[in-house]
Amino acid sequence: MDILGYLAHGFAVALAPANLLWCFAGCLLGTVIGVLPGLGPAATIAMLLPLTFKMDPTGALIMLGGIYYGSKYGGSTTSILLNVPGESASVVTCLDGYQMAKRGRAGAALGIAAISSFVAGTVGVVGLMLVAPPLAKFALAFSSPEYFALMCLGLAMVVLLAGRSLLKALLAMLVGLWIAGVGTDLFTSTSRFTFGSAELLDGVDFVVVAIGVFALGEVLGNLEDRHAQAMLPVPKGLRNLMPTWQDLKDCRFAFVNGSVVGFIIGVLPGAGSTIASFISYGIEKAVSRHPEKFGTGVPEGVAAPEGANNSETGGALVPMLTLGIPGSGTTAILLAALILWGLKPGPLMIQDNPALFWGLVASMYVGNVMLLVLNLPLVPVFAQILRLPAYVLFPVIFGLSIVGVYSVSGSLFDVWMLAGFGLVGYAMRRFEYPAAPLILGLVLGDSMERALRQSLMMSQGDISILVSRPISATMLALTAVILIGPLFRRANEWRVKAIS
Repeated sequence: MDILGYLAHGFAVALAPANLLWCFAGCLLGTVIGVLPGLGPAATIAMLLPLTFKMDPTGALIMLGGIYYGSKYGGSTTSILLNVPGESASVVTCLDGYQMAKRGRAGAALGIAAISSFVAGTVGVVGLMLVAPPLAKFALAFSSPEYFALMCLGLAMVVLLAGRSLLKALLAMLVGLWIAGVGTDLFTSTSRFTFGSAELLDGVDFVVVAIGVFALGEVLGNLEDRHAQAMLPVPKGLRNLMPTWQDLKDCRFAFVNGSVVGFIIGVLPGAGSTIASFISYGIEKAVSRHPEKFGTGVPEGVAAPEGANNSETGGALVPMLTLGIPGSGTTAILLAALILWGLKPGPLMIQDNPALFWGLVASMYVGNVMLLVLNLPLVPVFAQILRLPAYVLFPVIFGLSIVGVYSVSGSLFDVWMLAGFGLVGYAMRRFEYPAAPLILGLVLGDSMERALRQSLMMSQGDISILVSRPISATMLALTAVILIGPLFRRANEWRVKAIS
């Protein structure tokens, strides 16, 4: 049977009434989870896993898969409307999405996020269907040195996130790397930067930092304007509630960029959607004809990271299904579910369980259509949130932030830390320090340190292992070019000024 035949069989499985119902339930629940900061698809799937033991494995996997990619759709809503990133990958969406909302284009930003998610999700499914085996073999070529080089490449994106001052961006990134080092050392079990606090032994949770710096920092900054009646301008007219044809035309390459970058990085176990979003945004800004406008509310700045965030889902399923290697925290739980159901993920997974694999692939096609139909009509509804006056909206954001942080750990200490990072976010906003580099350093710092130390253990302390392997050497060279590029540009500007 050829691929089309297998796909037809998969659609027959996915369109069965029971599986169609499970797909819709997963997509709807995933969208709601994405809107709520802090919960996330991994925690939700873990909580629902015991309920699936008596279900048909195909229907259960279709529902859990719907939660996984459905949460990526919903994550953009609070990022755009309230500057509240529900997960690390949504941070990049805040940069231009929230700025679009501040300019009265919240509906257009939400529409672009939904369309980009649909396009990228479709590309992810096609990639999962066509190129899963060869890409899985490519992922096996990645070891600790390659992951370290990939993290360095991700950190180099700080150059493209810097805004007016590269120095301030680098300082913010270094603070993020320091925060990532707080907690217990995985290799020596010694505590670092905990200052005697037992609560800090597990490190600082990303949700606490991101919501504090972005959401509370923005609210505290807006509170300085005592005459503010609403946090954001309200879109007027149906035309302003949806993206225009010009918006879609401007985003056509961003859709492709986000889809391809997200899928490829998703295939690499452990890379995750965060680095995919940052790299996709950086590439889009680097090739743009107007890079200076990024961060001020351009549609491409929403389309690229949202696309990468969603196509990463299809990519992350490749190593899980074909190699039995989870590509993210969520796929690790899905892998555990497959094992509990008596299935064996690996090279023979597709051959031994064609109904489950192709049913999942077809259900992702169906689910992406469901999510587009669910989300686009809700754009005007979500946009009405902006009609709330400041004295209502600000407490709502505070409450949502506190609930999101407390739901992760159930710790009041994290709530106090949220308040502290809210003040940090306010200070960064006041003194024009960009927040995104801090989050970038925080998210990648732990993985980067682990990969470096594992590389040195592999080579018995010989650091040349990082440049002696072709893939890692190439990525480190590209990182150096990205970091050095602005210095040459600044030197050239100074030379021109000196001549003139």
